Amino acid sequence: MDLRLQDELKQSRPFASIEQEATLNVVRTGAMLTDMIESVLKPYGLSAAQYNVLKILRGAEPEGLCRNEIRDRMLTRMPDMTRLLDRMEDAGLVTRTRQTNDRRLVRTELTERATELLDKIEPNMLEEHRERLGGLSRDDLRRLIELLTAVRRQW
Repeated sequence: MDLRLQDELKQSRPFASIEQEATLNVVRTGAMLTDMIESVLKPYGLSAAQYNVLKILRGAEPEGLCRNEIRDRMLTRMPDMTRLLDRMEDAGLVTRTRQTNDRRLVRTELTERATELLDKIEPNMLEEHRERLGGLSRDDLRRLIELLTAVRRQW
């Protein structure tokens, strides 16, 4: 069955433009994928933002990153990165240390607990990605990536 967004939303009037329909399709699909990510993370007590920070820090190992570097790499805008990192430090997921050469810089790194947690989560997350996007061919997935990248380049 081919379910269009207009039908899914039970909207009787057509969209104002094809651009509006495309935008709303991206937003709706993004929300559904975010819900999937959050459902995978819930048993581990993590939010999507915390998981994003952990993945960013894992990619930056072993050096770690400063708060603003993490903020700039986040998938979604995070207005209060300091508070998020405070909660993650309290939970034993990250450590923060002041740099000796510039005391204003605070380097954030993963703890062993966070690394172990990521190792447990990753297989489940990868399986969910495959399940949700597995109906698309590799060529379709590449084209989707190209199209979404083209939209972001316009900013």
